[in-house]
Amino acid sequence: MSTPSTATASAAAGEAETGHSHGYLSNNHKDDYLKRLRRIEGQARGLQRMIEDEKYCIDILTQVSAMTSALQSVALGLLDDHLDHCVTEAVQSGGDEANEKLKEASKAIARLVRS
Repeated sequence: MSTPSTATASAAAGEAETGHSHGYLSNNHKDDYLKRLRRIEGQARGLQRMIEDEKYCIDILTQVSAMTSALQSVALGLLDDHLDHCVTEAVQSGGDEANEKLKEASKAIARLVRS
């Protein structure tokens, strides 16, 4: 398994070689994702405060559930963008890249289903 910095470097190198941009960029969803992630970050800080303030367990669990749903929503949006843009583009090109993108998407879906 690669580390985030290795994965980021690898993705950047691949992008530079192919001239490919990510689906969330071409669909102008980047700002939406960043806004949602900042909101989730605020939820995480709120959860920390709730525990520090010794709030009722069920109230904390309710907030954890809301945060989990928000993260899943971001993940599904990114997956949808990936399928609509990156996978579609690769399938249209055909060959090994198409097979690789389909396997990659399948693995991503499996990770989301397990989480």
